Amino acid sequence: IMAGITVPALGQAQEDVAVQGEIVDLACYMAKGSRGAAHKACAVMCAKKGVPIGVLTDTGEMYLLLDDHNNPDPYDAAKTLAGERAEISGKKYNKQGVASIVVGAAKRL
Repeated sequence: IMAGITVPALGQAQEDVAVQGEIVDLACYMAKGSRGAAHKACAVMCAKKGVPIGVLTDTGEMYLLLDDHNNPDPYDAAKTLAGERAEISGKKYNKQGVASIVVGAAKRL
């Protein structure tokens, strides 16, 4: 009998967020710190190949960017902005120490 045990809802978004920062390809950024205009061509190529992307916010936070399977266009737009500053909005999740945003909109700053 498992009386008194509560299980939190899985996959529930914590909140709607909008953050500003640089879109980075996580392979190059995490391993080598590569970012910025000089890395843009590589970042876009990596993103197009399917390398995970994230947004490094102006306050130094990193969010893994995820596509919305029902609306992938905003995530695809974020991939084209790799190496640039952008505003990303969507649903924020945090699971096992990994902060992420399901991209609802991406716009160049």
